[in-house]
Amino acid sequence: MNAKKPPRKRNLTAMKMLGVQLSTGRRAGGHTQRSLAEHLNVDEETIASIEQGRRPLKPDLAARLDHALGLKGLLEAGVDNLPEIDQFPMWAELYMQHEQEAIALSLYANQVLPGLLQTEAYARAVLRERVPAYAEDEIETKTAARIGRQDILRREVPPTISFVIWEPVLSLAVGGPEVRAEQLRHLRACAELPGIAVQFLPLSSPSHAGLNGPFVLLETPDHQHLAYIEGQRGSQWVSDPDEVSILSRKYAMLRTQALATQESKDLLDRLLGEL
Repeated sequence: MNAKKPPRKRNLTAMKMLGVQLSTGRRAGGHTQRSLAEHLNVDEETIASIEQGRRPLKPDLAARLDHALGLKGLLEAGVDNLPEIDQFPMWAELYMQHEQEAIALSLYANQVLPGLLQTEAYARAVLRERVPAYAEDEIETKTAARIGRQDILRREVPPTISFVIWEPVLSLAVGGPEVRAEQLRHLRACAELPGIAVQFLPLSSPSHAGLNGPFVLLETPDHQHLAYIEGQRGSQWVSDPDEVSILSRKYAMLRTQALATQESKDLLDRLLGEL
C-alpha cells in the first residue's frame, strides 16, 4: 500500500486562467478541441478539462501545447509560476485526474453519496458539515469542483461505472428535506444513464463485505488497476496488486449482497413516493 503523499495545493483561479489562455491560443491557432487533441495524440476530454480549469496542466503537456500553438513558452511559464493555496492536496488532485481518465470505476459508499452522484445543494450541505468549518469561498470552490467532475457521466463515451451504496445513506437528511428530495430524484435519473449501475445494500442484509469503510476501484486507459481509500484524517492510493485484489474481491461480494439494479430503482421509487 502506498504511503500518503505530502499535501500540495493548487490555485483553482490560476488554473482557470491557464485554461482561458489555452482556449484563446487554440482558437487563434485555428484548432478545435478535437483537432488539437488529435494533433498531440491526447484525449479531447483532456483539452476540455484543462480549458475549463477542472484539470491541472502538467509541465510536459504545457511545453507540447506551447510548441504546437506557437505560444513561446507562455503556458509552461504559467505552470511553473502557478501560485499555491489551501484547496486540494496532492492525493485528491491525483485522484480527480485518474477519475477523469478512467475507463471503469467501482465505488462503495456507506457515509454519504459518492461525489459523482451528488446534487449541488447536497454537495454544499455535506461540505458545510466539515469540522473545522470551511470558509464560504472554499465551500463554493469545492462544490463547483465536485459538480464539475460529473461531466464524465454524460460524455460521448462514458466510463463503465458501478456504485454500491449502503441503504442508510438514503435517509441522510443533511441540508433538510428539500435537499434530500432533490437528491433522490437526481439519483433516480442517474440510475438510468448508460454505462451506470446503481445498487443499494439493504440495512436488512445479514452479510456486509464493506464494514471496513468506503473505497474506489479504477481501471486506467492502459488497464492499470488502482484503488483509493478515504478516511477521517487522510486518504491513500493503493497500487499494490495484492491489495487491489483484496478490495476487488470485497467489491464483487458487495455486489452480490446488494439489491439488483432494478430492485434498487424500485427502492428509490418507493422513497420518492413517500415524500
